[in-house]
Amino acid sequence: MSSQQDKHHIAFQGEAGAYSHIACQQFAPDLEPLPCATFEEAIAQVKSGGAQKAMLPIENSVAGRVSDIHALLPDSDLYIIGEHFLPIHHQLMALPGVKREDLKVVRSHVMALGQCRKLFEKNDFLPEASGDTAGAARILRDNPNTSHGVIASKLAAEIYDLDIVAIDVEDAAHNTTRFLEMASEPMDASSGDGDIVTSFVFQVRNIPSALYKSLGGFATNGVNMTKLESYQLDGTFSATRFYADIEGHPEDEPVRLALEELGFFSSSLKILGVYRADRLRG
Repeated sequence: MSSQQDKHHIAFQGEAGAYSHIACQQFAPDLEPLPCATFEEAIAQVKSGGAQKAMLPIENSVAGRVSDIHALLPDSDLYIIGEHFLPIHHQLMALPGVKREDLKVVRSHVMALGQCRKLFEKNDFLPEASGDTAGAARILRDNPNTSHGVIASKLAAEIYDLDIVAIDVEDAAHNTTRFLEMASEPMDASSGDGDIVTSFVFQVRNIPSALYKSLGGFATNGVNMTKLESYQLDGTFSATRFYADIEGHPEDEPVRLALEELGFFSSSLKILGVYRADRLRG
């Protein structure tokens, strides 16, 4: 799957109309979005040459991190070449002609349901979880039920010919998902090319206070760490891997010194990407 045509695709997890699909359209308009059933498949498409890039959600301002991606990212053999912040606006939709008051069941991805709690508090809807927001919309189109509604994107309503019966039903106006644009080769931003984010994973050495000591260099060199996430390795509670985002470029003197100190107390350290910060990053 390495034809010239394949190289013009960007892979995403979900069905047509998913928010990841919208992120591809908005942030990589020169590439054709390629739907994939799983995150693993989206990553595999890039590794095999079936797609030039992948657009993967890593965290949401309301729901928190996307745990699957954090687990897959370090061993994906892909590199972060950009970050994108997409405001999320959920729409309540139904079959053409169906009114809001006719709905009894509303289906969507579990994260979307959790981001629209007020909708269920104000209406006597029964929530049902689906594997994907856009997939829920497609299922409603293919299996018409006038008592069923869906929470998904405006694009999904257009693709699957559904009526929007309530707009922007998300609880929080700041609801935003951060996406990572991934490629098989690094495309590091240059030092001084605007605000830079460096992402990496590391595992500390098995010595007392290793984590405290490994992070000390960022404080003493004035490097801002905007994210630090941990997760277990190989199903054990003794081996922990950390994912981190910092502000700055590895060639900047403070960052270089901080990473050197981190490396001294770490058994492994891998830079996942050096890229420009999204303009919406606070």
